[in-house]
Amino acid sequence: MDQNETPLRSILVVSLPVPLFERPPLETLASAKDRWTPLYLEHGRLEVDDSSVKWIGANGLLCRLPIATISALILGPGTTITHAAIKACAESNTPLCWTGEESMRFYAFGLAPNHTNDMPRLHAEAWADKRRRTQIARAMFRQRFPGIDVDNKSVKELRGMEGIRVRALYAELGLEHGVTWKGRNYDRQNWNMSDGINRALSAANASLYALCAAVVTSMGYVPSLGFVHDSGTLPFIYDVADLYKHLTSIPAAFLAVRHDPQGDGSLVRKLLKQKVEEQKILQRLPKDLAALFQTDEVVPVQAGLQPPSAL
Repeated sequence: MDQNETPLRSILVVSLPVPLFERPPLETLASAKDRWTPLYLEHGRLEVDDSSVKWIGANGLLCRLPIATISALILGPGTTITHAAIKACAESNTPLCWTGEESMRFYAFGLAPNHTNDMPRLHAEAWADKRRRTQIARAMFRQRFPGIDVDNKSVKELRGMEGIRVRALYAELGLEHGVTWKGRNYDRQNWNMSDGINRALSAANASLYALCAAVVTSMGYVPSLGFVHDSGTLPFIYDVADLYKHLTSIPAAFLAVRHDPQGDGSLVRKLLKQKVEEQKILQRLPKDLAALFQTDEVVPVQAGLQPPSAL
């Protein structure tokens, strides 16, 4: 070999058999409003085996998941997921969300695929129009606090009014459930310094964010374009979640602390799930978003969604 020549390095490529997961036909996928509430998983592995997505828990639990009928998979600490399982979720239009320990923090989500860009364009056009952006923010406030005149209120004023009403709700629920309420106060770097109710609220809200992210992204809305919130990477998710916190995560947190002041988060997630089902949030959310944007309930031909006439 000439000294100027670069020696060739042999590369060994090992081809392993890929688990088979057949993509469900588009028309068979359930819409967001017809799916089950999110499934929370921690300390285990998600993989594809025998044409299904399988959960293998660290405690020995083995469970096959009906992936195409779940609104979202919420992955907590200690979870791993294979490439094949990610692909299966994407093909079933099932978003994945990652949360921190005991669901205390909402980290990220995996986008569900959509077959058109109709909804993102509609959302972006509404957000780019300052007048419409303010109108939608006011409509969100009216939905939470009906009977309040907000026609001449700015977004900044709406935020202030919302803060006052939410603090009043915290105090009211504290008295109702016998939970000591000293204000919304927590340290993200040290959760143990927070009291039980603040930890429960954080856990419930993180799970609610995951649910809202699942519906919002599966329908094609843009999580980064908010109308009331405007900072961070998920302002629209926070906008949407705020529409339902007073019905779901907030009462679930106070009820959980009433029964178990030092809970590990499992009870508050269970109670949140009950609240979501009682309030029919998955059925209401697509309709509420359509009303905010003054459009049909869904845009046809999106993955996992049927034309409006079929709903």
